Amino acid sequence: MLEQRIEQHFIDSADLKYQTAQILSKPIAAAVQALLVCVTSGGKVLACGNGGCAALAQHFAASFVGRFERERPELAALALAADSAVLTGAANEQGFAGVFGRQVRALGGPGDVLLVMSVDGNCSNLQQAITAAHEREMVVIGLSGHGGGTMGQIMRDTDIHVDVPHERTARILEILMLVLHCLCDAVDAQLLGEQEETR
Repeated sequence: MLEQRIEQHFIDSADLKYQTAQILSKPIAAAVQALLVCVTSGGKVLACGNGGCAALAQHFAASFVGRFERERPELAALALAADSAVLTGAANEQGFAGVFGRQVRALGGPGDVLLVMSVDGNCSNLQQAITAAHEREMVVIGLSGHGGGTMGQIMRDTDIHVDVPHERTARILEILMLVLHCLCDAVDAQLLGEQEETR
């Protein structure tokens, strides 16, 4: 019984990946182009999310600053939830809703990208981050599920929204991780050229 339940997780995850590959490839490709314009112009990516999405933001920043699967020059990226002093200080002064917006206004500028991730898109701190990014003339790349919620509603036509058409949190997070890997791989391929798979 337990083994069947575990196997079903693998099957459900694989099924969703197959179902969404064609749907999500176009907005992911648009997000890659936005990231390329940003990093080749000397810009930076500010990434944020809450809970599991905060961890995904840190994973993305590590892959950009360090490396994804092959050596390349460093790319500028910062996970906004990673600095506990800034996060708690901002929350103490203005409440948790403003923790990302304040950082975006402090660190972001024209040509930069805000990468914002949310399972349901209804987090007020992420909405404030998007508003701040628009004030700073940044491009917003939003990754979400559940139709994007209010986050999807405030994104502009010039922003890019990658929305996973699913309701289950675990499945959405699995796809968001895959989307981040697609972004990192495609940026590397565009900057360094295609590479044959060795593993």
